[in-house]
Parts: sequence; C-alpha cells; structure tokens
Amino acid sequence: MSITERPRRTTPVPAPTTASSTAPRPAVPGTLQSTLLVAEREVVTQLRSKSFLISAAVLLVAVLASIVLGSLFSGREGDPTRVAVVPEVAAVVEDAEGLEGVPVADEAAARALVENEEVEAAVVVDRADGGPLGLRVLALSSAPEEVLGALSATPEVELLGEPAAGFGIRYLVSLAFGLVFMMSALTFGSTIAQNTVQEKQSRIVEILLSTVSARALLAGKILGNSALAFAQTAAVAAVSVAGLMVIGQDELLGTLGSPLVWFALFFVVGFVLLAAIFASSASLVSRIEDTGPVLTPVMMLTMAPYFLVVFFNENVLVLRIASFFPVSAPVAMPVRLFLGEASWWEPLVALMILVVTTVAVIAVGAKIYERSLLRLSGRVRLSEALRQG
Repeated sequence: MSITERPRRTTPVPAPTTASSTAPRPAVPGTLQSTLLVAEREVVTQLRSKSFLISAAVLLVAVLASIVLGSLFSGREGDPTRVAVVPEVAAVVEDAEGLEGVPVADEAAARALVENEEVEAAVVVDRADGGPLGLRVLALSSAPEEVLGALSATPEVELLGEPAAGFGIRYLVSLAFGLVFMMSALTFGSTIAQNTVQEKQSRIVEILLSTVSARALLAGKILGNSALAFAQTAAVAAVSVAGLMVIGQDELLGTLGSPLVWFALFFVVGFVLLAAIFASSASLVSRIEDTGPVLTPVMMLTMAPYFLVVFFNENVLVLRIASFFPVSAPVAMPVRLFLGEASWWEPLVALMILVVTTVAVIAVGAKIYERSLLRLSGRVRLSEALRQG
C-alpha cells in the first residue's frame, strides 16, 4: 500500500426495521368479547335488511288489525241467544230483540238447563226484593252480556258455577300465545340456520374461525337473534295492549298481567333451546339445498306447541302434560295460568325443567356445531358428529 492511499472506513448500516417487528400484535378477543361481537354482527345485519324491517312492520299491523276487526265482526248480529224463561216473564223475553225464549215450568227447571249448558242463561222472577223488572238472570260462569243488553233494564245476575273465561276468550288467548312463540321461533331460528349454511357454503366460516372460536360463534348467533326475537315479541305485546285498549277490553288486560310475565320468562329460555337446535342442525350440511331433511324435524318441533293449544284447548290433561314438556311449556303453561288451572308451584317447576333441558341441549349442540362447522364436503351424519372425539 502506498503512502497516499488511506484505509477506507466502513460504517455499519443498521438492519431495516419493519412495522411488524416493532408494533405489538393485536390482542386476541376473549370468549365473551367474541360472543358479543358476533351477536352485534347478527343484530346489525338483520336491522340493515329491508325485508326484515318490512316483515316486522307488516306483522305489527296485522296484529293490530286482527284485534280491531275481530272485535267489529264479533259485534255483528247472529243467531238469537237461547234463554230459559218461566211463564211469569215469558212476555218480557219475547219482546227482547236477539233472545229466543225456551219455556220451562219453574225456576228449578231453568237452573237445570243452565247447568247442563243447554241454554246460555235463564230469566226468572226475582222474588227477593224485586228490581225495575222484578227479574233475575241465572248464568253458569259469567254474566251473559248479550242477555243483559237485550233486556230493557239490567236485572240481578246469579252465577251458578265458578267464574271462568268464555270459550272465545280462552281460544283467543291460547291462539295468541301459540302463534307469537311459533312465528318468532321459526323466523329467527330459520335465520340462524340460513346464516350458518351460507357461511359454510361461501367458506367465510374459515375466516371467522381464525378469529373466534366455534363456541363463541354459536353463542353470538343465539344471543343476537334471541335479542331480536324478544324485541319483536315485546313490540307485538305492546301493539296488542294498545288494540285491546282501543276496543275496550280493559278487564281482559288485567287478567293477562301475570300470564304475560311468565310467558316472557318461558319465551326467553324456550327460544334459546330451539335456537341451539336450529344452529347445530344447520351445521351438518354445507349447501342451502340440503337443509330440508335436517331442518324439517326442528320446524315440526317448533310448530307442535301451537297445534297443541289450538286442538286440545279444552283438554285439561293434555294441557297439563304439555305445560311440563320443555318444547311446549312456553305456550301451555301461560295458557293454563290465564285459565286459572295451574297451581302456584307449577310454573316454577316447569321453568326449572326447561332451563335444565336448555343447558343440556346447548352442551350437546355446541359439540355438534364445533365438529361439523369445518366439514365443507357433503352432509355430516348426526351420529358421526356425536361420536367424533
């Protein structure tokens, strides 16, 4: 090396840094946070759907219209009301519009016809203190408004049996409880099932499971749709109350107070039970076209309480058994409470049975859901999902 040459200095170049090496990794959401995120996603997706909002509005209008129109149609004139009459008051009943007199020899015979339900009521002479007409009406369980309205003055009413809800009110309340539960469970249960299958078919489920666990995904779907179902049911109840107040059924509202509270409790737990069944059943298939065989039994199970209370409305034994069966208890037990056919401890026992059953079904359904969610080729057999370790 010559004198003029100088050694070169080398400056160490620092290694390039990347944002990934310096920035902290985002925290993985916990189970609770993941569940709430999925639930929020379910709610927001539904509320942004025009079809959901339109169907909900149509349902509320239909409920209000059915109550008001039903009251108007029920007020139309029909066949005359049959009433038993003793000879002393036969002329009064003949002059009354809307009444058909059934002549009897005396008050004892009139009582017999009423107790055998051969006539709606009986008009006899009030021998105690008399009244404006000197009449007394005999009825079985409730004051016959059509009879009292047809007479020119309101006589004293004597009930021969325990007060009870008339067949029309009994049937209407049973129909309302059954229909509200069935429609809510079918609507939102089908939504859970459809979303589950669509996520598998589009393989979005793979992305979702990279962030949240299968159990959190299932819990979020159930929680979000349960909140929507309960909100819709509360809206239907509010519209029904408004409709009953419009047609002047304040007395009916008073008798519905306690049964409505119990119906809300049973509805929440019962819907979670059916939602878990819908979700786990839908996870067994990977295409919308294949959902029929797996969802048909679930839909039949959902519709069973409605048909029970409609077809066996006056069968005390069937309603009693149904009020303790987990699937039908959310409908049958509130109906029995409204009718006064249930003891104070029965709804507590029925609710406990429903809660225990729901917990067991969720545990089994979570295993099926977790083991079938990533099986994207064909249908998974239920026995295979249960056996898989």
